[in-house]
Amino acid sequence: MSRLFKQASWFIVVGCAAAATHWLIAVLCVELAHLPPLLANVVGWLVAFLVSFSGHYRLTFRHQRVGLWPACSRFFLVSAGGFAVNEAAYALLLHLQVLRYDVLLFLLLLGMAFITFLLSRYWVFRSKPA
Repeated sequence: MSRLFKQASWFIVVGCAAAATHWLIAVLCVELAHLPPLLANVVGWLVAFLVSFSGHYRLTFRHQRVGLWPACSRFFLVSAGGFAVNEAAYALLLHLQVLRYDVLLFLLLLGMAFITFLLSRYWVFRSKPA
């Protein structure tokens, strides 16, 4: 099995776990804690960041041998940037009431996955970033 295929497979597994964590925490914050969806989305992202980084560092990109701190700081930049786009789009689409908040969040989380994989593979987890 090729390294890229293994990476993509682990990325999907870890990404699904992180996206599920993000979605579940956000929905629970809305339903149980009565937080507004945008604030709940922030809480969900913060928890999911921990799941995502630890999974990608230990599984998806483990062979790239970058140090913990450089990888974490770069991954935080990618994740925070993606989250900023996610949150802006989420706010706009919630305002337009295109779909239910939970369905909309699910679709936005899916949409960020591809760019995150590319940035992670070619910058975040490289020992010598290009």
